[in-house]
Amino acid sequence: MQTKSRIDIIATFLFLCIATLGISCVYSATSEFGVFSLFEGRSGKQMMFLGIAIFIGLVFFLLNSNFFELFSWPIYGAIMLLLVAVLFVGSDINGARSWIKIGSFSLQPSEFAKYGTAFAVSALLSTIGFSFSKKADIVKLLLVILLPMGLIILQGDTGSALVFASFILVFYREGLSPLLLVLGISIIAIFVITLIYGSLIFSVAMIVLLGVVFAFTYTNKKILLPSIIIAVLTILLSLSVQFLFDNVLQEHQKKRIQVTLNLIEDNQGAGYNVNQSKIAIGSGGWSGKGFLNGSHTKGNFIPEQTTDFIFCTIGEEGGWLLSSGTILLFVLLILRLYHMANRAKKKYKRVFIFSLASILFFHLTINVGMTIGIMPVIGIPLPFISYGGSSILSFTVFMFTALKMDASRDEDLTSEY
Repeated sequence: MQTKSRIDIIATFLFLCIATLGISCVYSATSEFGVFSLFEGRSGKQMMFLGIAIFIGLVFFLLNSNFFELFSWPIYGAIMLLLVAVLFVGSDINGARSWIKIGSFSLQPSEFAKYGTAFAVSALLSTIGFSFSKKADIVKLLLVILLPMGLIILQGDTGSALVFASFILVFYREGLSPLLLVLGISIIAIFVITLIYGSLIFSVAMIVLLGVVFAFTYTNKKILLPSIIIAVLTILLSLSVQFLFDNVLQEHQKKRIQVTLNLIEDNQGAGYNVNQSKIAIGSGGWSGKGFLNGSHTKGNFIPEQTTDFIFCTIGEEGGWLLSSGTILLFVLLILRLYHMANRAKKKYKRVFIFSLASILFFHLTINVGMTIGIMPVIGIPLPFISYGGSSILSFTVFMFTALKMDASRDEDLTSEY
């Protein structure tokens, strides 16, 4: 029996609200008052790219519901080829070779890599599931994630590469042991604690803790031996942190982390963006200075005002109310995507939609966090709001693909849940 595609009205409405807010913010940050200037400059380009992306998304609704599943690997492969190509023909912008010049426009393949990787992860997980009994399957999943990460790191864009860590939430949703999530959080905690207090103090603390555990469990080998192994591994990890920090991260990345952890104060250097960002957001107060009235926004005090630090415009002109409202819109959209994923009748669609929700969550957390000084500045946009053709195209097409998959759920006659 023929079934009708039904687009999710709530998710679509939330997306349109956020995208409209984005155009308003870009306009406010770049315009010189005047109604017609909305269609010029960066706000005009933002509207154009949004319109193109929505048109492409609507075309997707004309495709067969199984189109994306059939072409998952070709889409992934094509985007990986673009990532390779940018290493040879790419242009350097802000210290990263991440862009391919196409006439007067620039394409950033790393933005589309998240979209392509979601296809590959969905195809792989829907075929093999997630089982630690088959190491070959785990290796395949890791390769699918690490390939784009590695290529993007070679471009010098570590921030965009870190976004792929959000797929760990997808793996967890599909059966990954929570112990591995705890392990990942523990490694981050060890890294931060070591940078703040030093590896010597951390090692001494672990030895003292091990002594306490030994005092209470020396007769229980089942607890004692794992405790010793964990203590030794954490001490070794802590000792390696300084080496990794000194030899792997670039100088500006190290300073940004040190500024975030309050290890150094550099308000005129590495901490300038964050310091100005906090001033702008704080000056907005409860209800903000009003649309087009942000003095920091109009004074161009904040570098990357329309891209990585677009949230400053929201905070300064809309205050706490609009800032909270913006975050609420994102949270509601992410929750709606989670609901859409859970009602999918095919595992492939569930994984894909949840991949979008996870990536949005990661971008929201990091972007807002770095503008208020609780996350290091790694240079990733606020989806649908930050200026950028590649970003708005990739996220909007990503969104419409998820909407198409959800709309055609009734066509999936068998459940693979």
